[in-house]
Amino acid sequence: MSLEAFEFQPLRGGFLLIKIVINAEPMHDAMGRVALARTTIIRRNITIELAASTSDADEISISIYHEVLESATVAALSPPAAVCELNEAGFEVAAKEAHALHGAATPETLNRMLESFGF
Repeated sequence: MSLEAFEFQPLRGGFLLIKIVINAEPMHDAMGRVALARTTIIRRNITIELAASTSDADEISISIYHEVLESATVAALSPPAAVCELNEAGFEVAAKEAHALHGAATPETLNRMLESFGF
């Protein structure tokens, strides 16, 4: 999967996916647990970092779906009702379902997923 294909891609809901990069440094969440991804949102611009340990193509794709859906939900002024009740596990289930339905993440499939949730 070429991560360059995701650079500066417009996403539904008025977001811009700036880039997705591999981070060689270990990442941890707020609870100190090992994290597979970290997303930064500045205004409506999204940057995703994936852990270098994330090497399986399906795992990378699912992580991208997850991070895009979660970040769009958090950054939206009025998120769609379909995502308002999702927790971390819910975003993971939604990401796996999107991957199963649409295949490997691409800018186009990310937009299809966001559209299906009402963005």
